[in-house]
Amino acid sequence: MPRAIWNDVVLAESDHCEVVEGNQYFPPDSLNSEYFQPSSTHTTCPWKGIASYYDIAVNGTVNRDAAWYYPTAKEAAKNIEGYVAFWRGVKVEA
Repeated sequence: MPRAIWNDVVLAESDHCEVVEGNQYFPPDSLNSEYFQPSSTHTTCPWKGIASYYDIAVNGTVNRDAAWYYPTAKEAAKNIEGYVAFWRGVKVEA
């Protein structure tokens, strides 16, 4: 079962992930929400839409913009709408 881990804490775990461009996108209900803080960062993907980000906070340490998701994905990416992917040192074990 895929898991996202940072600072020895499981951030998300699910066997219902979607893989897009080599990234595991975790369903929103699989997140351990206490570690996620909304970020004001947004980026745009031509085919997925506008991404929003989360900062990850574990034991007083913050990893800025370490998770992203598409709250309103374009049609080609509807399968990952609301799903969360990770980077910036977050280890994803498939």
